[in-house]
Amino acid sequence: MTKTTILSLLFLLITLITVDSQAQTKDLADRLFKIHETYREQTLTQRRFKQKDILPLISKRQGNAMYQIETVGESFEGRAIQMIKVGNGKKKVLLWTQMHGDEPTATMASFDIFNFLEGRNDGFDEIRKKLLDNTTLYFVPMLNPDGAERYQRRTMQGIDMNRDAAARQTPEAQILKGLVDRLKPDYGFNLHDQSPRYSAGRSPKVATISFLATSYDYELSINNVRERSMQLIVGMNKILQKYIPGQVARYADDHEPRGFGDNVQKWGTTLVLIESGGYVGDPEKQYIRQLNFMAILSALDKISDNSLTKENREEYYNIPENGRWVYDLVVRNATVRQTGKSFTADLGINRNEVSYSNATKFFYYSKIEDFGDLHPQYGSQEIDATGLTIEKGKVYPTTYKNVSEISKLNALNLLKEGYTYVRLAPDANTRALGLYFTTTPLHILRSGQAVPSGTPGLGNTATFILKKAGKVKYAVINGFVHDLDDFNSEKGQGIIE
Repeated sequence: MTKTTILSLLFLLITLITVDSQAQTKDLADRLFKIHETYREQTLTQRRFKQKDILPLISKRQGNAMYQIETVGESFEGRAIQMIKVGNGKKKVLLWTQMHGDEPTATMASFDIFNFLEGRNDGFDEIRKKLLDNTTLYFVPMLNPDGAERYQRRTMQGIDMNRDAAARQTPEAQILKGLVDRLKPDYGFNLHDQSPRYSAGRSPKVATISFLATSYDYELSINNVRERSMQLIVGMNKILQKYIPGQVARYADDHEPRGFGDNVQKWGTTLVLIESGGYVGDPEKQYIRQLNFMAILSALDKISDNSLTKENREEYYNIPENGRWVYDLVVRNATVRQTGKSFTADLGINRNEVSYSNATKFFYYSKIEDFGDLHPQYGSQEIDATGLTIEKGKVYPTTYKNVSEISKLNALNLLKEGYTYVRLAPDANTRALGLYFTTTPLHILRSGQAVPSGTPGLGNTATFILKKAGKVKYAVINGFVHDLDDFNSEKGQGIIE
């Protein structure tokens, strides 16, 4: 046998081993994806939960020999911050969630992971043993409980904790730095949520999951620590493409000297930043939660057997960068009439969340955020308004005592006649809030609230009609589209202002 033949056979063997390894990884990911519902933590059903909602989930594990639970410090307002340790392996992994209080997707997934690790006789016992024998996992499932209490990004001090790694002015940042110093983790997962309007590159596809292998210097150097971050991300991206094809992105790797991800990488821990973005039809991020469960466990499996090193780090750069190319709704080519002249324009509309009920719930308040030529941008929903004229809707002449009376109106008939606004009487008993919502697809005006004048445009509440030959084809109420030829009164959300 010649030397060339031997080398060819070795190359073939390596290729077969690599392909087999990748197939096994994808098979594991698929199995994890399918079994998620079995281990989904049933007490966490929506994303606006508070620390009081997860404390019982931590407490019930106090007596379980699998876990060690430690209070690692207190938030600015004195809430205990806890860490959950599981596993006995040499490779130490630190995972923290909700350093931004309004970014809870991975917190939900963390408790799903705990449930999974406690499972038995479901075909995953070998995987669990491998994972817990080879790694020790340290979870901090809510690092910013004060922010979570208010469903806000920043801490009670008003500081962005992810820009506090250097100064450490917040007790929460001091806690995280102390854990990194004490544990000296080999790997870290910095788990976030991002705006649901990021796109995966210059495309109409929303970035459902975004990654970053954080840079530890301005030169964007790559040492062994950062290379492993890239390799882990490459592996997770391959898995996710089956479930969200074209919807994985990455952040630009500019160095941020105040950022925890950048500094943890500099301090010697292989750091992966994961951002849970948007997925159309999943406002509570339950599908994205499932993706987190699958992707994080798959990554931990790669860490446990070091198979991550088989990934090519250069493929990291094939993942498209996050873009800001997506609106919730784009209306294209609408005819606009102003001062006797006509032209066509596009409208970019976003539905923004407004918290209520102590930030446990929200409603949407939609604004026209751009106006003009939006051909480089996309909408998660789009209307082709070619041949349609945009107009401000009319105010219905009758004034009503309360919202309940308005809810009994035939909204379709009103919209067909071009009425989008209904007024409340001066003595109407409404909430003290200046802004609220209604399930009726109408724009309700409190007494004294002015109707926007002129053609709907930049900065206006997104309420208007689109007409053709004098007939209303679409009514847009608070940024939600109603096709009057296929009307569904339960679709969308009206607004009271």
